[in-house]
Amino acid sequence: MKFGRDFKPDEKVILRDYLAIERTRLANERTLLSYIRSSLYLLIGSIAFFQLKEYPNFKYLALAALVFSALFFIIGIYRFTTLKRSLKRLYYMSENIIDNN
Repeated sequence: MKFGRDFKPDEKVILRDYLAIERTRLANERTLLSYIRSSLYLLIGSIAFFQLKEYPNFKYLALAALVFSALFFIIGIYRFTTLKRSLKRLYYMSENIIDNN
């Protein structure tokens, strides 16, 4: 299973730029995990609110938490894929610009 690109010293992109791209990629993954963690916390909270039979008004709060849980998950995946595509485009564009010189 391959997670990143192999860096060879003879490539045109210098090591500093490659490491900056890798740091950004890892930060993007951490942000996705944060969105997923927040989504799961909201999901657990909504399940807990659904279990409270003595307080019927909490069902609205449970539904709101459930909606926000799904929303956080979708936003997290959308932002992750958008930045991942942008990083790929930037990395390949920098390789093409340097190759043409």
